[in-house]
Amino acid sequence: MGGNRFVGYDLVWRLLAGGHDVTLFNRGTLADPFGARVERLHGDRKTDEFDRGLAARSFDAAVDFAGFVAADLERAVRVLQGRVGHYVFISTGQVYLVRAPRPSLAREADYDGPVMPEPPPAHPDHGDWAYGVGKRAAEDVLAAAFARDRFPSTRLRVPVINGERDHTRRLEAYLWRLLDGGPVIVPDGGTHRLRQVYARDVARAIAGLLGDARTLGQAYNLCQEETPTLAELLDWLARLLGTPARLRAVPRAAIEAAGLDPVRVSPFSGRWMSLLDPARARAELGFVATPLPTYLGSIVASFLAHPPAAPPDAYADRGRELALAGGGPCN
Repeated sequence: MGGNRFVGYDLVWRLLAGGHDVTLFNRGTLADPFGARVERLHGDRKTDEFDRGLAARSFDAAVDFAGFVAADLERAVRVLQGRVGHYVFISTGQVYLVRAPRPSLAREADYDGPVMPEPPPAHPDHGDWAYGVGKRAAEDVLAAAFARDRFPSTRLRVPVINGERDHTRRLEAYLWRLLDGGPVIVPDGGTHRLRQVYARDVARAIAGLLGDARTLGQAYNLCQEETPTLAELLDWLARLLGTPARLRAVPRAAIEAAGLDPVRVSPFSGRWMSLLDPARARAELGFVATPLPTYLGSIVASFLAHPPAAPPDAYADRGRELALAGGGPCN
């Protein structure tokens, strides 16, 4: 469901290479390169089109990239109960970030507990809060369905995903800035730590656990092992690009006072960046993440070999960034 770009794109190719028959269910708004290799069902999962599209169909497994609220999963459970062998739901590390208090290194056991109050609708955090709470509600539907009816589901929680086909273009935004020769603003010095994940590792993990009865009713964190600071990550990227890392520490308040959004300036500087513990997936699933320098090298090589026609939207503010960063030496 969903899944015809980025992680889902790689997963489909893996399943096809393994000899599986693959069906895509989505709204059909994005083209895909799979040709006649896959079956396509088009519809809106939030409506009866989902019921009609999957009526009388049975599947060995379903992978859900597009469930965001409880109602999405309530419909899926109702329609697919007794007709799917394994339902894998792609969740998010933000299910931990809405906890009160937030766990500093989130383990699966940290899921249960109170959730922070809803921010005012106009507050900058409201969208991220709603996303995390919505994903929690969706997960809870699956957990309840497993406890009640043994609906065969597994929940995978992922942080920021990096990869060669990343449509969010977050990591790519740093590559443009590193290459243009100007200083790269790192809000508050970029000293916070990051633990993200490679898209191909997520696809590989999904393909590997399909049909694994040990995972039913369970949740797992998937992420890389390394926890570099943002500044360290940018230094890695600069070395891979063969350019100096001209980093400029600027207080977040100064960025905002200049009329700039710190997250548009530096996509990995938001407060909604989960830091997950992958120990359970490592021990129970045999999950081994690609080393960070290796996968960054692959992403940078792809970027240099096939540069996008235009930079990400937020790069339009680059001139104002450079004006703000103009004074003082780079780190």
